[in-house]
Amino acid sequence: MAYRLAASAEMLYRHLPVVDRVRRIDELGFEVEIWDWSSKDLPALAATDARFSSMTGYLRGDLTTLDGIAALLSTAEESLRAAEVIDSPRLNLHGTGLDPDGLPVRPRGVVEGDDWLRARDTLARLADLGRRAGRVFTLENLNTAVDHPGTPFARAADTLALVRAVDDPGLRLNLDLYHAQIGEGNLVELVRDALPWVGEIQVADVPGRCEPGTGEIRFEAIAAELRVLGYDGVVGLEAWASGDDDAALAAFRAAFTG
Repeated sequence: MAYRLAASAEMLYRHLPVVDRVRRIDELGFEVEIWDWSSKDLPALAATDARFSSMTGYLRGDLTTLDGIAALLSTAEESLRAAEVIDSPRLNLHGTGLDPDGLPVRPRGVVEGDDWLRARDTLARLADLGRRAGRVFTLENLNTAVDHPGTPFARAADTLALVRAVDDPGLRLNLDLYHAQIGEGNLVELVRDALPWVGEIQVADVPGRCEPGTGEIRFEAIAAELRVLGYDGVVGLEAWASGDDDAALAAFRAAFTG
């Protein structure tokens, strides 16, 4: 198995302080994902010596409006400086900023042709920032049916098209298979098509967004395909535990290493 496993400190061990969540995930042999870095004690997280897989790469903004682009680029630079503290290699983005409930701060029912061009150009500027800093921005696909209604550039097909159009090693795809299953399905074929552009893969089962084995996705088939394709990046569990957190991580490990 060439790929590595990570888990979200935002969704697991939520009864513990964040720094203790990070320690626990690290103790179990996983890399660690965090979201909003601005609300966390980054030096304390760095002192755990955990290996971080990714963190949020912006605080505000969007890909298409003048003020949104300026905010996105400015807070992306702040995020790059924060990433140095915990040595996070990847910084995650969405089609627009999301509020605490996961809803878009600027919902868009229809994305026009000019929006695609502005989004591509904004992402190219972000990719340049990432490449110069020795880090990678990742653009995550989302679902609009359940969790993130109204989010522009949400489908995996959309995010993949934008990453391909930018064609810069400073920008890659955060391929979230939970969101893709809800929005598009055909996951094994999606992985095959997207893999050259993937910076990270995230997983949770459907429905419920819990660990593998709680829903309909055959993660063992996806894991087998990743091994065949020689994927050597990170597979991250971005899921709630259906019961015990340790058991959820054990199920995740079993699905991707069995």
